[in-house]
Amino acid sequence: MIYENIRNLREDRDLKQKDLAAMLNVSQNTYSQYETGVIELTASTLIKLADFYDVSVDYLLGRKQAEK
Repeated sequence: MIYENIRNLREDRDLKQKDLAAMLNVSQNTYSQYETGVIELTASTLIKLADFYDVSVDYLLGRKQAEK
């Protein structure tokens, strides 16, 4: 789910993988592997992406709030 979320957020903003790779200071290939799940995202990378997109890390991870 996380991989789909980061790809959808990027595409919704008409950004290229190289744009996010530059922001994260990684290669475009590494960023591509984040989106496909080949490489696991670190906590610090998740936080940077959440801050960049102004969403929660929980959203990126596909977690839902418990219903009351």
